Amino acid sequence: MPQLNPTESTRRLAQAEAWLFDLDNTLYPAHTDLFAQIDQRMAAFITNYLRVSADAARRLQKAYWASHGTTLSGLMAEHRMPPEPFLEFVHDIDVSVLNYDPRLDRALSRMPGRKIIFTNGTVRHAENVLERLKLAHHFEIIFDIAATGYVPKPVASAYRHVVSISGIQARHTVMVDDSVKNLAPAHELGMTTVWAAGKPEWSGPDPHPDATHIHHVTDDLGEFLDTLFPAA
Repeated sequence: MPQLNPTESTRRLAQAEAWLFDLDNTLYPAHTDLFAQIDQRMAAFITNYLRVSADAARRLQKAYWASHGTTLSGLMAEHRMPPEPFLEFVHDIDVSVLNYDPRLDRALSRMPGRKIIFTNGTVRHAENVLERLKLAHHFEIIFDIAATGYVPKPVASAYRHVVSISGIQARHTVMVDDSVKNLAPAHELGMTTVWAAGKPEWSGPDPHPDATHIHHVTDDLGEFLDTLFPAA
């Protein structure tokens, strides 16, 4: 269930001037398994590009995700692979599995402050997903992997770039992401963090109970924001 802690960080949520939202498994629930399509297409691309077996491709995919932050970054660093064909291939997916969430839509409408997408995917993928979710009108800009020079979350320089280009102030910003490791640099910059808990295979293992970089946790973003910003 959504958690709102009666602390200074809760007050910072209500008074935030900007919100950075991850896209996949954050603005839609992980149980839709949309990202499973991307995951499968990553493995297929690696199999064809590196001419390796499906098992070897899967091992490389997960190893690069662990060591480089994203599979794409690993392929670029280890094999000098150009990113564009990979991104185009892996995001050629069926978004019809996603459903409109009216509660999330209404809560986003009531929220004050700027709303920005910050994703390791592409603008085209984000637009495709947001159109299906009927949420595109809430977000003023999409910072994708190309916008950060193909430097992914959780690399700290990607966050600093988004902060600099957008003109937001980190201490007055909330970051929402399903990945535990992606919230650590946001916390280090002074942001308030919300973990959109989903599936460990996508978001990584659950944080340690004493982790200080996770301020709030929810498994239902629409309910969480609706509770924080109730209808008048």
